[in-house]
Amino acid sequence: MAAAASMLLAAPAPALAQSAAPNTVSPALVQPVEPYDPFGRVNRPIFGFSMAVDKGIIAPLAHGYRRVVPAVVRSRISSVLDNLGEPGTALNDFAQGHAKRGGVATARFAINSTVGLLGMFDVATKMKLPYHESDFGQTLGRYGAQPGPYLYVPVVGPSNFRDGLGRIVDLFTDPTSLLTGGVTTTLGAVRFSATTVDVRVGADSAFRALDDATDPYATARSAYSQRRAAFVQQATGEVGALPDFEPVPTDTAATAPPAAEQSAVPAAAAVPEDLPDFDAEPAAPSSTPVPAPN
Repeated sequence: MAAAASMLLAAPAPALAQSAAPNTVSPALVQPVEPYDPFGRVNRPIFGFSMAVDKGIIAPLAHGYRRVVPAVVRSRISSVLDNLGEPGTALNDFAQGHAKRGGVATARFAINSTVGLLGMFDVATKMKLPYHESDFGQTLGRYGAQPGPYLYVPVVGPSNFRDGLGRIVDLFTDPTSLLTGGVTTTLGAVRFSATTVDVRVGADSAFRALDDATDPYATARSAYSQRRAAFVQQATGEVGALPDFEPVPTDTAATAPPAAEQSAVPAAAAVPEDLPDFDAEPAAPSSTPVPAPN
């Protein structure tokens, strides 16, 4: 999403949800981050207020949107929103000195805006031009700017001094917003609202994880800080992809036991290949009569 897309109440979502391209790096490859939170006494009540508003307003809207709009249509809308953020991504790529990445973002925007019908279809990925994100907070970190104190800003959500400044710069320098008149125009307001709901839908599992956390505030703070640290490391070339904070799938071919050992595994321990579909319609009765017992 474009940097302006993060300017929404459901801001823990981008930090926890993996709505971007699939990640491939284990969390063990990312240096642990200890958030600097001198304003915790102020941040916590702001976080609580934001979560309450999310449950009362944002979440119901997102859930209603998911129930009413078919998945294929939601996917097309997400693709359009991602495409509108490509110019901002390219701008930051070039500012970071990553000409190749900037060229990829530029080519993606050109291809998907034309052949992909205004971004509804991600043709560029099929042409080996993968989606990625860049923002000005990452650009500042690329040149050594430290994150500074952790902040939970009302409406905006989790941030820090560096990324907060980056969000402001992105908001006023986003090429798409500049060409369309910004968030004050009808198109800008529609884009902002659609992005808010789209991100919240993709972050539903992250919000459920917060509900189950012993300390939701600390969980959101840690996830945001680690992901942003990895995002900056990606720009400096130290990390190839963002962490997904989940175990990396093992190579089943490399870890499978020998055939002799496999045969010793009880049948009850085997994992079925397909789970039953409890929503499927019951099968029609067989036309072959069953013989009566003697």
